[in-house]
Amino acid sequence: MRQILTIALTMILLMSCGRKPAAADTGRPLPDTLRVATLYSPASYFIYRDQQMGYDYSLVQAMAREKGFEVDLKVASSLGDAIEMLDSGLVDLVAYEVPVTSDYRQRVISCGPVNETEQVLVQPARKGDVRITDVTQLVGRDIYVEADSKYQQRIQHLNDELGGGINIHIVDRDTLITEDLIAMVSAGEIPLTLVDSDIARINKTYYPDLDITMPVSFPQRASWAVSKQSQWLADSIDAWISQDQPRKENAMLLKRYFEQSRSLPEGYKVDVANGRISRYDHIFKRYAPDCGWDWRLLAAQAFTESRFDPNVRSWAGARGLMQVIPQTARQFKIEPDSLDNPTVSVIAATRVINSLDRTFAERVPDPAERIKFVLAAYNAGPGHVIDAIAIARKTGRDPQVWDGNVAEAMLLKSNPEYYRDPDVKFGYFRGRETYAYVSEIMDFYNKVIQKIKLK
Repeated sequence: MRQILTIALTMILLMSCGRKPAAADTGRPLPDTLRVATLYSPASYFIYRDQQMGYDYSLVQAMAREKGFEVDLKVASSLGDAIEMLDSGLVDLVAYEVPVTSDYRQRVISCGPVNETEQVLVQPARKGDVRITDVTQLVGRDIYVEADSKYQQRIQHLNDELGGGINIHIVDRDTLITEDLIAMVSAGEIPLTLVDSDIARINKTYYPDLDITMPVSFPQRASWAVSKQSQWLADSIDAWISQDQPRKENAMLLKRYFEQSRSLPEGYKVDVANGRISRYDHIFKRYAPDCGWDWRLLAAQAFTESRFDPNVRSWAGARGLMQVIPQTARQFKIEPDSLDNPTVSVIAATRVINSLDRTFAERVPDPAERIKFVLAAYNAGPGHVIDAIAIARKTGRDPQVWDGNVAEAMLLKSNPEYYRDPDVKFGYFRGRETYAYVSEIMDFYNKVIQKIKLK
């Protein structure tokens, strides 16, 4: 009987229009809107160039599209807060990695995608590096971890198990966080750190010179969760995720968010000896006046975006010479399929730049200084830059100056202490990317203006 009831309710959920009949096990009508809680994080949910993204967010949206629901997304401040929202009936589903443990089983029903994570050693993988392949080889080695973190607890327990000898360096998380430590391993500034495998996989897409293959903890399973009163919903989600198309969708999203490279190839070399920056200089010269920029600055931005390759596709879906996201192109009345055309891509970019310049005109009155804010917003989206201005103001920095001020505040956007602040409206963001983006463009621009005169 229970099996028959579950099948019937699953079929009801698959209906895509009209008010759903009452669920027999609850006596309440099924909702047309699925209320979903998640958390800002580099994996589950974040906003990039004004687009909502993230593995869990994208997968729950795919499910809702197929089942005919709207998604009412609520961002919780912590996993405990998300579970409380579930308990109190404020949400129907927590689309986030909820650990499958005895403690959580007492409060929720696990459902949906099941992923395993473990803590892994982050170490260099450059040619000639001797890699650690066994935890016993950590004895005598230096390893850096965040203070008061699970990584500190794990490495201290491991040190005790080995009888001591690991040189553990505790880093104040007000100064550096996990993403910073990973970057420092890549740069050769520190030798080793620990991180969860999912976060390690994301960061390896930025730093391919890292090895993240050695586990230092047991695997931990995690999945989505619904309340104890919503077995019918758990059954429906599990039935959906087990189908062929959702399985393919899940595999695609895992690849997109955890494997696809975020970095551009370094093979392209700019030679300005012949008086030009690229084969597209004539396009930059033609359209740079539309946004009031020096054409050489527009060229510097194109180099940073695509290495002058109009066929590049980014992990986030950005396309073309200027890496415009299709949804953004539509906002500016440009057909996304035409973004591979270098001229169209530059036209789209100048329209975006004009819009961003208007957004920051009052916040940053100095036109020369405002260029850096516009570049940052082009990379991150204006919301994250406005957040960084708020952080700069709260931390005693100049909110109208990029270098050394708002740029430093942008780095704090990946720190939970700051992106969970009530004055920060757009949540988590990998500010390190935008910081480097603006620096690379301005460095490129300052070099070429010494060699190529403005015409």
